[in-house]
Amino acid sequence: MASIAILGGGAWGTALAASLTVNGHTVMLWARRGQTCDAINARNENVQYLPGITLPAALCASPDMAYVCAGADLIVLAVPSCYLAEVAALMNTTPRFQRLRTAAVGQEYPLIGILTKGFIPDQEGMPHLITDALGALLPSGAHGQLVYISGPSHAQEVAQGKVTGLIAASQNPMAAIRVRELLRSKRVQVYSSLDVVGVQVCAAVKNVIAIAFGLLDAMAEHSEAFGDNTESMLLAAGLNEIQTIGKQLGSTHPETFTSLAGIGDLDVTCRSAYGRNRRFGRDIVHKGILDSFSGIQDLVSRLPEVGYLAEGVVACMHVQRLAERDRLKVPICAGLYAILNREKGADTFMQEILGW
Repeated sequence: MASIAILGGGAWGTALAASLTVNGHTVMLWARRGQTCDAINARNENVQYLPGITLPAALCASPDMAYVCAGADLIVLAVPSCYLAEVAALMNTTPRFQRLRTAAVGQEYPLIGILTKGFIPDQEGMPHLITDALGALLPSGAHGQLVYISGPSHAQEVAQGKVTGLIAASQNPMAAIRVRELLRSKRVQVYSSLDVVGVQVCAAVKNVIAIAFGLLDAMAEHSEAFGDNTESMLLAAGLNEIQTIGKQLGSTHPETFTSLAGIGDLDVTCRSAYGRNRRFGRDIVHKGILDSFSGIQDLVSRLPEVGYLAEGVVACMHVQRLAERDRLKVPICAGLYAILNREKGADTFMQEILGW
């Protein structure tokens, strides 16, 4: 059994921490808010993000990152992309990472797992993959320890112990295998991959497609033109756009897109009632949620006002930058960008995408 640190007290980080604890590992969860830690430690519940789910009594939480990271064999970053740079910087300041920076060559960094989905923009606003951005934020000795973790894995179901499949992807095959073995249990099946680019692209762009799917799902309730067949058309076309972007950014294995990381994660994100991005698409139709925003920049800057985190909004803005730079044909992503930027309505978008 191993010592594992989870940095991030949201739903997914908490769910994975619970799963690992049940599997016999010693797990410490870092959360910024002391109230979250107190509730987990005293009531065995993350009241804000996983209400009603009883967590293992052995799972401990602390707002002290240095304490949480001190002896961990695996550190898992489980924060949204907008907070990743800040959390990585805090991790760098912990005594453990300070010692590793100055230690003699040969001192091994802990494995660093990454649950964060999306892209990280540079100072010019050009998006980069999560592992590339972390490479610039972490010491060089940590680069070979990075493992990206993804797959169809809604936090509520993982926390409830439902059977789930994940992908652990890394440029370092031994790191991927080690994380695979640490995460694996009777209820969580994990597979290793070397296509760290493809897996990350799937994880980021599927959230964009899920917003479009939510739009269609809501519109189907009031239109005889849309049904299950139509939704499958959109899902297949969305997968094609994910693959287009993945190939452009350097994906090495075509089968990534038909694996758990690709079609598996896309399907559950689009169809599940737990999906926040699908919900956001539905709210555009049913609640006019975009009416309060002047465009996508305004929406991104005020996204917390929505009340839940639809990461596909931010990802859509970044995909548009990549598509413009590389002249990629991604009509669903481009059309959704136009909707979020208040340039186009949902009806026009569906007519263009589906030929309706």
